[in-house]
Amino acid sequence: MKKASKEAYELARHIHNWLHVYTPSIQSNSPHTIRTYSTTLSLFVGFLEGEKKINPCSLNSGCFSRDYIEGWILWLKEERGCSAQTCNIRLTALRAFLKYLADRDISYLSIYQCATLIPRQKVAQKKVIGMSKDAVKALMSVPNVSTKPGQRDLVLLIILYCTAARIDEILSMKVNQLHLETDKPYITVVGKGRKVRTLYILPKGAAHLKRYMKDFHSINPNSNAYVFYSRNKGIFGKMTPESVNKQLKKYAAIAYEICKDVPLNLHAHQIRHAKASHWLKDGMNIIQISFLLGHTNLHTTMIYLDITTEQESNALATLEDENQKNIPKKWKNDANSLTDFLGIRKIINKTLA
Repeated sequence: MKKASKEAYELARHIHNWLHVYTPSIQSNSPHTIRTYSTTLSLFVGFLEGEKKINPCSLNSGCFSRDYIEGWILWLKEERGCSAQTCNIRLTALRAFLKYLADRDISYLSIYQCATLIPRQKVAQKKVIGMSKDAVKALMSVPNVSTKPGQRDLVLLIILYCTAARIDEILSMKVNQLHLETDKPYITVVGKGRKVRTLYILPKGAAHLKRYMKDFHSINPNSNAYVFYSRNKGIFGKMTPESVNKQLKKYAAIAYEICKDVPLNLHAHQIRHAKASHWLKDGMNIIQISFLLGHTNLHTTMIYLDITTEQESNALATLEDENQKNIPKKWKNDANSLTDFLGIRKIINKTLA
């Protein structure tokens, strides 16, 4: 049997290091991201082996050419029935691996650059069904607080709504991320890209969370325990978004009888979206909302909230007005002198004295 080439061994080594060393340890990617990367490479290798008849002897850099990658995307759509959004996720993951390759071996740079030129699939923007404040109130009234699961679910709903955090950010939160004994109680969450942000909690929300901690954790809770943990796995077992969404749909069916604004196919993301929409209606600045949501781009927030052009103009105009208020008087000077306008005349006078 013909022996695999040196390049094939190198590629195998890079794949192993990327999946088992770089992404979990050095890059500190989330388990979800690592799973996506692993699945993506498995699918790509499966395509190479099954459709292109590639084996260890024929594996080389050419297997990552634009033609092969575009063929793989087509295969994902036609043979596996993947949606455009899923295909884009797969493409992004494969690009991440090729960038890793290029960073370690310059001979792969052109391959990575070609991969970045592959157009993403067009995805129809899904509009998130909104929730009114009455709908949120109705939903909060459903959990049976005379039971342990009901107590936990109510507090989880309150924290999801008052922080507008992503469901995985809250479910991944550990005891050491709670700061409830300060003048302004807050939690820290780890978002996309492992970015940490601080989210303040109003007194009522903090009171609910304190009571929950007293009832569901020991007097001296383990700092590495999950705040909201699985009843089956214990304090070191995280609840899953799937289990939460399943329970939310049950609560939504009951809440719908109280308020018809409650979406029957409710999922946790809609609670986050609802809070962001309510912040906007209450007059909160779009920049503040974007920061609290953990968005790195303001445009993402605009799309997220389905903001119209007119609303966008009004939001940005409000921002400009607030910025103008915060400018010290010396910067508002209408004098023709540049030194006066910039507020540095005293500095210049001292320099020239």
